[in-house]
Amino acid sequence: MKQINLTTFRDKWNAYKHDPKSLLLFIAVCLAAAITLAALAFVIIYILVKGVPYLTPELFQWEYNTENVSLMPALINTLYMAALSLLFAVPIGIFSAVYLNEYAKRGNKLVGVVRITTETLSGIPSIVYGLFGSLFFVKFVGFGLSLLSGALTLSIMILPLIMRSTEEALLAVPDSYREGSFGLGAGKLRTVFRIVLPSAVPGILSGVILGIGRIVGESAALIFTAGTVAEVADSVFSSTRTLSVHMYSISTEGLYINQAYATAVVLLVVVIIINGLSSLVAKKLGGDKNNGQN
Repeated sequence: MKQINLTTFRDKWNAYKHDPKSLLLFIAVCLAAAITLAALAFVIIYILVKGVPYLTPELFQWEYNTENVSLMPALINTLYMAALSLLFAVPIGIFSAVYLNEYAKRGNKLVGVVRITTETLSGIPSIVYGLFGSLFFVKFVGFGLSLLSGALTLSIMILPLIMRSTEEALLAVPDSYREGSFGLGAGKLRTVFRIVLPSAVPGILSGVILGIGRIVGESAALIFTAGTVAEVADSVFSSTRTLSVHMYSISTEGLYINQAYATAVVLLVVVIIINGLSSLVAKKLGGDKNNGQN
């Protein structure tokens, strides 16, 4: 069967000849995409070339010392830190977005203030969060340099990101879903938790994925709040170091540059695995939702 509305390269070229501005814009877009991909590929390849040869079994021993420079305690602490930070940030961020989008009145001044505040918080440098966490959680509250202080600080950092992504995901849910639920006699609470939130899960998980990436890659704030002790945390009040802090610490010493590159490889792999698993969960939930609606 003959395809309809099939545009060939010659047709596009003739169109560009009649409109040089479109041709320039097309070239600029292609160049920007090529530069972005080239920069990303260069960084990944550079890290792999520098770090893969130094991935030795000693780096994955349970205890850290100056001979093996093991990253295993930092890897485990990174998972602890990510889980604890999400435990604080995700419920607060999701429920705040639900209130702003589903319950707050349109044009409410308080809603506008909250949104401006979240946008402002998302642009604050991480070192400022670290100083705040050091003064408040470490000294004023008395948690000290601990896993809990670092997790609370990171939860505040990623809270605006989760709130905004959740709010955008809720706004993307068609109003017909809500109207249909109300028409069948469901209340507001049931509509939100049984209809709206399940439909917005893929978008919410996108924000959670970005939050995980920021948690795993954060170092400045954690140096001030969690410390740099290279041991597996025994409790939430133990001082710890994550992979990013571990990489920073051994690289600044100047004696373990090769091990720092190897740590960067592991950190890159951890981020890719976490993001991949989160994306699979989001697609699975989105597919189940669509099948249920069909």
